[in-house]
Amino acid sequence: MRAVFALVLVIGMGLAGVAVYMIQEHIAKTENLLAKEREYNAKAGKLVEVYVFTTELQYGDALKKEDVKLIYWPEASLPESIFRDEAILFPENAPGPRYIMRPTEAYEPVLSSRLTEPGELAGLTAKLAPGMRAFGIKVGVASGVAGFVKPDDYIDIYWTGNIQGTGGESTRLIESSIQIIAVDKSFNDGQVNESKDAKSVTVAATPEQVARLAQAQSSGTLTMSLVGDTAAVVTEKIEIDTNELLGIEEVAPVVVEEAPVAKICKQKERKGTEVVETIIPCTE
Repeated sequence: MRAVFALVLVIGMGLAGVAVYMIQEHIAKTENLLAKEREYNAKAGKLVEVYVFTTELQYGDALKKEDVKLIYWPEASLPESIFRDEAILFPENAPGPRYIMRPTEAYEPVLSSRLTEPGELAGLTAKLAPGMRAFGIKVGVASGVAGFVKPDDYIDIYWTGNIQGTGGESTRLIESSIQIIAVDKSFNDGQVNESKDAKSVTVAATPEQVARLAQAQSSGTLTMSLVGDTAAVVTEKIEIDTNELLGIEEVAPVVVEEAPVAKICKQKERKGTEVVETIIPCTE
């Protein structure tokens, strides 16, 4: 009996020792994780709640409360114009909603530079990047894109006209992958009336591009073609004239050299009432 009791006691002490070891190991792991978490929090700093977009929004969309949510953000790296207070983002008795001035992505922070003031509509200038200008181009059925373009599409622009010295019309690519920021008076896709052909498009261009487009529009015909958002800008010269289009090769005129004419010298003599011509050797 004593032997059984001793055996049970030994087994119990062994199990207790194993349990103590496992508890110590678990405590050590927990303390290690807590130390790492404290180190991470020390680097991240204090976290505060800020508003972010919950979905993609396009230029001109009205901002609704379900379009944003609060998440935690490191206070030390907060953008200056970020929204943290619902009463400021959605003020009471506002004359209208805020509107999106730049396309947004989900979980992008809500900044004042992305939104209008409450009740203020998004204007065309909000779509222009620094240094860019808005330039309007008349379009029609012959322009190639009248019924298909939308704001934020990209187009190539071709000029067709007479070039002095070529004896015919030529077509040249003058601008590649230029962005449309408005179609007629619509600034975003949802405002475009798809049942009507556009009469004008407005593009974002540099001052130099504006000068080229103005000169091209006044001196010839502009044609546009849609390009993909990821299409590379064409930098090489692209131009074609009627002869090249039809495969006509210009042949230089053949110059036929005339054989030199031998010089003939004559001497005139009067014999009575007649004048007689006699061929004589030329002295020169």
